[in-house]
Amino acid sequence: MLNESDAQQMIGRTAYDQDRKKIGKVGQVFLDDTTGRPDFVTVNTGLFGTKESFVPLQDARMDGDDLVLAVHQDQVKDAPSVDLDGDHLDPAEEDRLFAHYRLSSASGAGGDASDTDRSNAGTDGDADADADRGHDTSGPATDDAMTRSEEQVHVSTTTEEAGRVRLRKYVTTEMETHTVPVRKEHAVLETEPITDGNAGEALDGPAISEEEHEVVLHEERPVVEKTTEPVERVRLGTETDVEEQTVSEEVRKEHIEADGEVDDRR
Repeated sequence: MLNESDAQQMIGRTAYDQDRKKIGKVGQVFLDDTTGRPDFVTVNTGLFGTKESFVPLQDARMDGDDLVLAVHQDQVKDAPSVDLDGDHLDPAEEDRLFAHYRLSSASGAGGDASDTDRSNAGTDGDADADADRGHDTSGPATDDAMTRSEEQVHVSTTTEEAGRVRLRKYVTTEMETHTVPVRKEHAVLETEPITDGNAGEALDGPAISEEEHEVVLHEERPVVEKTTEPVERVRLGTETDVEEQTVSEEVRKEHIEADGEVDDRR
């Protein structure tokens, strides 16, 4: 149940109906003169909050900064116009409001509605001044301008591992063919006539005999030797290539437009 300390907190708050549908901004709060309990509020409805509707606070509650009313949004928008008697609600006007919202005046007022007055607990500023300079109909008033914001995309790069390259050494066997010149000795039969110069050697020994002479022949053969020798150095390095990539991202942008006749001086 709302009490007198809740009255000032409600002013300027956003009012919702029992289904949490937004109705408008709370303008004034009316207290029961006997109990001091808030019984009625006015809610700004209509285009730009130009209409002020009276709503009973029976079974209403504060939900954080929001006022949740136990009525329907359409009931508030269709509420009858009320003539104030100064800062008080006339009992007859109260009865009209309770009838419109289909509420019991006794339960809604906490007593006989005809014997109880409701006084204005105050507003969030002078009503005429607010109407002249405009006000926020969607929640607590801030100033006379809206701030338009939009999301912006900032693209940068990050370095991450894309793979690994290993340098590995292994052994294969292949056949190589080389041509090498080799020399071979072979026997050659040579004859020469008997002359005065070689007669002594020719006639040395028996006149008739059997003899053998032998000549050793030589030849070259290829000899293969293998040695291990370093031929080159191999290492892994990196090079950087630059390429263009296109990225896309959704961004949200606020847009502000005016309803009604207004000169756009932007």
